[in-house]
Amino acid sequence: VVASYTVVTSISDIPTGIPVHLELASMTNRELMSSIVHQVFPAVTSLGLNEQELLFLTQSASGPHSSLSSWNGVPDVGMVSDILFWILKEHGRSKSRASDLTRIHFHTLVYHILATVDGHWANQLAAVAAGARVAGTQACATETIDTSRVSLRAPQEFMTSHSEAGSRIVLNPNKPVVEWHREGISFHFTPVLVCKDPIRTVGLGDAISAEGLFYSEVHPHY
Repeated sequence: VVASYTVVTSISDIPTGIPVHLELASMTNRELMSSIVHQVFPAVTSLGLNEQELLFLTQSASGPHSSLSSWNGVPDVGMVSDILFWILKEHGRSKSRASDLTRIHFHTLVYHILATVDGHWANQLAAVAAGARVAGTQACATETIDTSRVSLRAPQEFMTSHSEAGSRIVLNPNKPVVEWHREGISFHFTPVLVCKDPIRTVGLGDAISAEGLFYSEVHPHY
């Protein structure tokens, strides 16, 4: 089943029976963020956010690595993975929890991660790759990736977790999308070809999430 989505303006407008995606925006009110985590996350199916929003979320809700005041350059993949895992484990769908949240699309400048609860989504590899591709084309205002105008800045190797004994991943240029699993949650990582001289960045996060959703397949469990 190919995902179908709708746009709503308040939590009372969230319909039942169809998948709903929430794209987070920058905020500074921790109480508001905490209420969104506990009240809104269970009502949505999919979530999109960047590194600032992810860090503020875990700080507001006392999640993993919440003592970190800011990212030191490129967000650490293992830390990001830990926070995404915690969101889906603590606030996502499970046999004991009435939550619809089963998918998170994380995007930062140099890499993206798509985290999904097993059994609810398919085609994640194509979805996360599509989001990374549109990041390069939209920022450079080109129809296709122009290799002379982009650069690869993603970490060449990383740990998949710092909260548990994670695996060390070394990127393979011939197979850039990396997949790993943790307690019923799948992670798909892709590097991004970053535009050297960006022309169009407004709405880039929305474009990334929308492209990823376009290539996603949802398996409804209603």
